[in-house]
Amino acid sequence: MNNKKVLICSNYAWTIYNFRMPLIRNLKKKGYEIEVVTQFDGYEKKVGREVNRINNLLISREGTNPIKDFFTLSHLFFTLIKTKPDIFLLFTIKPVIYGSIVSKLLKVPVIPTITGLGTVFIKENILTRIVKQLYRLAFSSVPIVFFQNQDDMNLFINQKLLDKKKCYMSPGSGIDINTFSLQPLLKSEEKIFLFIGRMIWDKGVGDFIKAAKKIKSKYPNVRFQLLGPCDVQNRTAIDIKDIDNWERDGVVEYLGETDDVVIYIKKSSCVVLPSYREGLSRVLLEAAAVGRPVIASDVPGCREVIDDGVNGFLSKPRDFNDLSDKIENIILLSYESLEAMGLEGRKKVEEEFNKDIVCKLYTDAIKKVVE
Repeated sequence: MNNKKVLICSNYAWTIYNFRMPLIRNLKKKGYEIEVVTQFDGYEKKVGREVNRINNLLISREGTNPIKDFFTLSHLFFTLIKTKPDIFLLFTIKPVIYGSIVSKLLKVPVIPTITGLGTVFIKENILTRIVKQLYRLAFSSVPIVFFQNQDDMNLFINQKLLDKKKCYMSPGSGIDINTFSLQPLLKSEEKIFLFIGRMIWDKGVGDFIKAAKKIKSKYPNVRFQLLGPCDVQNRTAIDIKDIDNWERDGVVEYLGETDDVVIYIKKSSCVVLPSYREGLSRVLLEAAAVGRPVIASDVPGCREVIDDGVNGFLSKPRDFNDLSDKIENIILLSYESLEAMGLEGRKKVEEEFNKDIVCKLYTDAIKKVVE
């Protein structure tokens, strides 16, 4: 019986519940004791039922505030002293940086995962340079860092933020292909294009709206939907008033947020994500697993999921005209062609992004670091 303790940290409980539960369940089966430290947001009870202990994390998700971030770092420092884990798994930007720093100070083995670089890396500025220095400091003594796309890994290697020998690739957080089972494509003349994600400009929502307006001028019966949380803590958050205006103008339908995206994916014709950068888009993977064609920007974290013209289409980043062209491609395809695209996407997820692949990578890494 394994009695090693694993402490897992991510910025808020929703991310643990939606992305880390397969790994947590796998580690528990292998006998590890699991503790979690994350910001409570309403999902902590669901997570808490499946772990040995869950602790609230003091963290601000609204950009960088030195005072608030110092409290986060201090909180992680004392959490490590209290929990005494054998290994510390870190996910999302601030936990990765500050968790790695305190692990170095306390000599706790740590495995960070770069789940995405956030808005600060989309446009280079003074904050980008500060964050790079923080990563360089944080990763100076870590044994392993997981990345979810090759572009992010290359950036860290080329800018000497991390030794190449410490870099490992993980195909996202892994998809449960039973939960996201193949669903038959609905036979309907009415096409539905679904955006799933946080309502922030950096997800390409503005391009989605502009493309929707252009398409609806030619195909008025085509529907466009937004699904995901609004009023999120992000520097590029979209005001609910903008969404209300788009709905009033008949451009999109705002569906709110849900714990069960499959219900909406299976009703859609295609899932669209014109994001400016991702770690590895789980939304696209879930849509592909369900058997829907996908359209996304040709950017890190999206291009890995799409074989252009096979299971979907890649569009030029920040180009709503090209995005509308790709949407029109889907509109003009036959039912049989769309169904074939969906099946190719399903096959890709099963072979490359299955949760079992990800769980094995992490359990092997933990053994390597701890033992």
